[in-house]
Amino acid sequence: MRHTLPLAPQFYVTAPQPCPYLEGRMERKLFTALQGDNAEQLNDTLSKQGFRRSQNVLYRPSCADCSACLSARIDISRFAPSRSQRRVLKRNARLRRRVAAPWATEDQYALFRDYLDSRHATGGMADMDVFEFAAMIEETPIRSRIIEYTEPADDAGHPYGGLSAVCLTDVLDDGLSMVYSFFDPSLARDSLGTHVVLDHIALAREMGLPYVYLGYWVPGSPKMGYKARFSGLEVYHRGSWTRLDAPERFAADTHPLAVPPIAEQVARITLPDSRPVRRDG
Repeated sequence: MRHTLPLAPQFYVTAPQPCPYLEGRMERKLFTALQGDNAEQLNDTLSKQGFRRSQNVLYRPSCADCSACLSARIDISRFAPSRSQRRVLKRNARLRRRVAAPWATEDQYALFRDYLDSRHATGGMADMDVFEFAAMIEETPIRSRIIEYTEPADDAGHPYGGLSAVCLTDVLDDGLSMVYSFFDPSLARDSLGTHVVLDHIALAREMGLPYVYLGYWVPGSPKMGYKARFSGLEVYHRGSWTRLDAPERFAADTHPLAVPPIAEQVARITLPDSRPVRRDG
């Protein structure tokens, strides 16, 4: 029997679970499948509306009584590195960038495990095995790349030295989306996380793309505070992209009536061909 995809994406809502960013709060996500011939166009369109990709799923926070998580991107035309960011670039000038198709390797997984064990030992990804890691890297229906940052060639003549940082990156029609990055925790003093963002800004400029998408900025979360240090930052707030000129203005409103109902949130989503969306669950 032949099966066809629905005419419009169907949106679902996850069950509430403890928030990984703000203690004492519960998170919930609105999500849809990313599949079919229209996958890249759907990803481009929904990314501009605060959605993020995880393998074959697009999701956006849709918590019942909190709106703290704000999708963030850097407007390349307004970005200028700070003095400390210029020091980071100088400190890591030895690293070599290598861009490849999204294919997982043992070296990547070893670095990933070191990173999680050091930085996020109790996080939601702490138990991820090598097969789940490979799925995270390789299961993508769109134009994705794995970007490695390595030490220069060693004395033995190997093409490159050790692996220092890795980023899974999606190429959108208007920018680069940093899906997930990790780095050698023993090199914490080199600020590799900041370096990877700065290099993505340089890469986007080389490609003529106007934005670098960073994921979510969460006011009040120490894990996400670093994103506000990049000039040119914008957040998707109340249906539009807004400059983050004064971070204190975006303190999360936690009153239950401040969050629109799911049906209203879905009705406001614009699809590539402007069809109405369907909601299930």
